[in-house]
Amino acid sequence: MPTAANITVKKADNSTDQVWTLVAASGGDKTPAAWRNESATGTIGQRPSFTCLSRWSGDKMSRRLDMKGSFPSVYTDTNSGLTQIRATAVMNASMVVPVTMLDADIAEFAAQIANLVASSLMKSAVSTGYAPT
Repeated sequence: MPTAANITVKKADNSTDQVWTLVAASGGDKTPAAWRNESATGTIGQRPSFTCLSRWSGDKMSRRLDMKGSFPSVYTDTNSGLTQIRATAVMNASMVVPVTMLDADIAEFAAQIANLVASSLMKSAVSTGYAPT
């Protein structure tokens, strides 16, 4: 199993790093690992967050991974000077990985699915809110 750590990703400009700080490592099955973008605007509760939770399937023939991310749009209210959340974009992903698959096939699944989600086409779909036509 991987060791929990901070995660560095690129901003939309594709050159600026953003560090998602590990807030809590998973304590085991059904306990999420949690990250937060501490450099984002707003209070702790207004910053983007990401979690990853793992558990066995009911028949113990697969591992399930559930990932959730939230990305608030934060602004400063000109009257009060306080930061407020305008809206929040949310991501939920669930993956089932059978334990009967070969390690090489699981590694290929992980690489290709992650790269599909990170592809320019999928980034465009997320940015516009529309599936490719």
